[in-house]
Amino acid sequence: MSPLPPCHALPADDLLRVQLHNEVHARPAARIRLPALVVCVAVLNEGVGRADELTHLRRLPGHAGLQLADLQDNFLRLRGQEHTLKWERHSEFTRYTLVQTLPTRVTLDGSPRAAQEIAEEELLSGLLLDRQWLSQIPGRTVAAIKLIMLEQSIADTQQALTLASRWFGGRTVVASLLGHGHSLVVTDFRLRQTGFEHMLVMAPPGTSATRVGRLSQRLLELEIYRLMALRGLPVAKSLAPQLAAAEASLAELTQKLEAKSSSEAALLDTLIHLAAGVERATAQHAYRFSATQAYDSLVRQRLTELREKPIPGTQTLGEFMQRRLSPAIATVAATAQRLGSLSQRIERSSGLLRTRVDIAAEAQNQLLLAKLTRGQELQLSLQTTVEGLSIAAISYYVISLLLYAAKAAKTAGLPINPELAVGLAIPVVLFSVWKATQRVHAKLHGSPPTP
Repeated sequence: MSPLPPCHALPADDLLRVQLHNEVHARPAARIRLPALVVCVAVLNEGVGRADELTHLRRLPGHAGLQLADLQDNFLRLRGQEHTLKWERHSEFTRYTLVQTLPTRVTLDGSPRAAQEIAEEELLSGLLLDRQWLSQIPGRTVAAIKLIMLEQSIADTQQALTLASRWFGGRTVVASLLGHGHSLVVTDFRLRQTGFEHMLVMAPPGTSATRVGRLSQRLLELEIYRLMALRGLPVAKSLAPQLAAAEASLAELTQKLEAKSSSEAALLDTLIHLAAGVERATAQHAYRFSATQAYDSLVRQRLTELREKPIPGTQTLGEFMQRRLSPAIATVAATAQRLGSLSQRIERSSGLLRTRVDIAAEAQNQLLLAKLTRGQELQLSLQTTVEGLSIAAISYYVISLLLYAAKAAKTAGLPINPELAVGLAIPVVLFSVWKATQRVHAKLHGSPPTP
């Protein structure tokens, strides 16, 4: 028997094996040669399907033949003559990343001119993609970054930082040495009038294209995930008054429940209203709060991967971000915990109210049972009285019949005294009727008759 080929030397693959195995290669970093301009636009894709994004991608020169199947892996790299466009779709946003050569006039020559204004003009006019195409990307912009990556010696860190600060117009900047010193990143985290924020990376000559690609990917993801994490902050702030009002109402309800100053129906109506409001808020915002925690974890992970080294006189990216991001994340986490705690307290109050209602219902049942028992006793007494009268009436009718019979016998010639005979028969008749009544009772109640 010939040996099986390697592809048949294993049991049948799980349906997800290939997909899960290739997930590690799903979004490879680009290879970027210095100097380069990386333009990244991230848009929220709520209500925007792959078909809409496909239609927009087909407008690019040379890519009219794209098919929907090309977008099924949530990653697509389109190559142009002098640029590369990368499309990535995530659960909440879609990212478009353009990598091209840097316009020649954007340099750090140390001249005293307003370099940041010239650079902005050159960055816009030097884009190899149609600016109108960028402005018509389907979705709502959540992040837009221009990452300028230069080949520049950073042996003198302070001198390199001075040149970079001049490019940022003398504003306060945040800077770090990355990879324990293999490159320098500078930014001011400010939006320009064009809607973009700028980052500047200086890497010494000889830096590999692979390292530059990984660095650009981490920096872009760091900023996008930071902004996505902060989306939970406005939600948390908007919920604060509602939660405060709900907590006050619940405290008041608990006080009334303890003091028994309100009816169960009124308390239950208030409790249902509070529970409905809290459950609605939980259903609407639980995902946002969970997503904030997930994005914050990614931000921390990317900061760790950058391996920052501080530069005297300026903050690192990690210090700047965490000092401003941590309070926001803490606010979101506290609001989520507050919402969950309020839900649990409402549930406990509901249990207390339910217990009170059960006790009240039990007391009413006991009272009703006592009334029924009293009614049965009265009915039994009445029934006994009626039975006594019935025995007397039946006996009277029997005795009357016997009297008529005795008189008829006397008229027929029998020597009998009707009145005497009937008088003597009265005890026998009474006993017989009473005994018959006892037998009927015994038959109805299933007990043996009284002897």
